[in-house]
Amino acid sequence: MKKFMTIILTMILTISLVGCNRTKIEEPITRTELFMGTVIKVTLYDGEVEKILDKVFNRIVEIENLVSINKEGTELTKLNKSAGVSKVKLNDTSYDIIKKGVEYSKLSKGAYDISIGPLVKLWSIGLPEAKVPTEEEIKEAMKYIDYSKIETNDSTKEVFLQQKGMMLDLGSIAKGYAADEVVKILKAEGVEKAIIDLGGNIYVLGSKNQNKDWNIGIQDPFSDRGNVVGSIEVSNKSIVTTGIYERFIEKDGVKYHHILNPKTGYPYKTEIAGVSIVADKSIDADALSTLIFTKGLDEGLKLVEDLENVDAVFVTNEHEVYITEGLKESFKLINESFKLAN
Repeated sequence: MKKFMTIILTMILTISLVGCNRTKIEEPITRTELFMGTVIKVTLYDGEVEKILDKVFNRIVEIENLVSINKEGTELTKLNKSAGVSKVKLNDTSYDIIKKGVEYSKLSKGAYDISIGPLVKLWSIGLPEAKVPTEEEIKEAMKYIDYSKIETNDSTKEVFLQQKGMMLDLGSIAKGYAADEVVKILKAEGVEKAIIDLGGNIYVLGSKNQNKDWNIGIQDPFSDRGNVVGSIEVSNKSIVTTGIYERFIEKDGVKYHHILNPKTGYPYKTEIAGVSIVADKSIDADALSTLIFTKGLDEGLKLVEDLENVDAVFVTNEHEVYITEGLKESFKLINESFKLAN
């Protein structure tokens, strides 16, 4: 994966000027760049656009430079190299992401585990060096996966990985944290309407207009990004999808997706092909999209219904769509190759 890619900057149509500040936008302004291993797109519908977008992308770069597992010199890289040796004092950002990751690891009883780094590195799905490991390699990597061996200290912001060889991977939660940070910046700058898209990790700020929410597509897990099963109408919510379409490798006619089971060392096998989580905060939607996928359909549905202000759309391998109670009024099935099952 390349560390940085050429910046693609798109500025669309007319901006009204008041003095030197750009304030009223007659058409939305979008900036698209490649960071955190994904395409990041932020669209603003009001505000002093250039200044705000600079702040937004500077913050995203800052987060990437702290918690990327694929860059040298990040705090996460330093922490992983110090596993079994010493505690590492972290920036508030790194510490907060890890602390939240540990919470969700505990909630899932290890089905979702941010110490899965050795296994992720071994498979490297989505990277040029991706491979199907041997059974021996998988068994060796699994010796170093155990979220209960992550020590955190809220007063000092120190983290200690108890076992040498442990490695945290925050890829399942860092984009969600970044999206929430973008929302904080936009609200502080007085922006009332925006769409944040971190590689399919969506946050919609405000409403499309006074009488209508945003219409957001739910990804078809059997097709390329952009093809949808249906849509939901939401405002001031995050929508994050995890599914078998995102990253995978194929060997001897077998497709291996990127959602790895820390208990077996292989990709999860469930009846779920994709799950989209809708939540108030993107960090929750991000972590839960992976966690819920690991639970399978029945347990996943039950868990979401028990969580406050969280909803989900499940798409099964049989092309059936299951909707939690809070979305049944807003979900619309679009793709005729799928059917509503509840």
